[in-house]
Amino acid sequence: MSGSSGSAGVRLVATDLDGTVVRGDGTISPRTRAAFDACRAAGVHVVAVTGRPPRWVVDLADLFGPVVVVCANGAITFDLATSSVLSSRTVPPAAVLEAVPAVRRELPGVSAALETLAGFRHEPAYVPRYDARRTAVVGELPELLSDDPGVVKLLLREESTPSDRLLTVVQRAAGHLVEPTHSGMDGLVEVSARGVSKASALAALAADLGIDAAEVAAFGDMPNDVPMLRWAGHSYAVGGGHPDVLAAASGVTPPCEEDGVAQVVERLLQLTP
Repeated sequence: MSGSSGSAGVRLVATDLDGTVVRGDGTISPRTRAAFDACRAAGVHVVAVTGRPPRWVVDLADLFGPVVVVCANGAITFDLATSSVLSSRTVPPAAVLEAVPAVRRELPGVSAALETLAGFRHEPAYVPRYDARRTAVVGELPELLSDDPGVVKLLLREESTPSDRLLTVVQRAAGHLVEPTHSGMDGLVEVSARGVSKASALAALAADLGIDAAEVAAFGDMPNDVPMLRWAGHSYAVGGGHPDVLAAASGVTPPCEEDGVAQVVERLLQLTP
């Protein structure tokens, strides 16, 4: 259980995107945008913290404002104002080549894809979704890793296995090599370099700003948000979120579709000196 949900002294607001402030139709409400604008006007930093790769955040600049975004579950820090990567932590190719076979010994049907600094790559058996299908490089893992493209996230998919169960398998088989989590999509686990999480990247960013964990309010709805919520001094699970998130947070907001984060942020600003 992290921090306190009473909220004086907040200097940084960190929020997940999808299911937290980005609604089912892919938009951010005017009320939520206004709440973040009010934060900046009051001198409170706003940071988006997401599992998305950078290519899936650039279109949010007009809706979200010119913020720094922690992408790929903490592997990349990205400046939305300049569309540039500020820092990255990558998975060593050797760890990928050891982790995937280890998982397949328990679940032979797992297929793999790579989010890299050089673009999206996947095995022939992996069926990509969204825009990656048009631009992906396809091949076997040794070939995809031969130029060390900078793997920021290994994706492991087994369509018939719920993500909670798949995560347990990956943790057991390869947790000593990599940092697995998931963000709610059935049959998909997202894997970072060992020690990389939303919390690790947010802590580094806050330290650069001279901000302590006790001065951070964080919001999320899925297991990849849990480390961040446990780290932040003021942590909020979005109503309807994953049970692990509800257990990790010290407060609960109304659902995303009801502007739950904005409701809490508005109250935080009333308590900010």
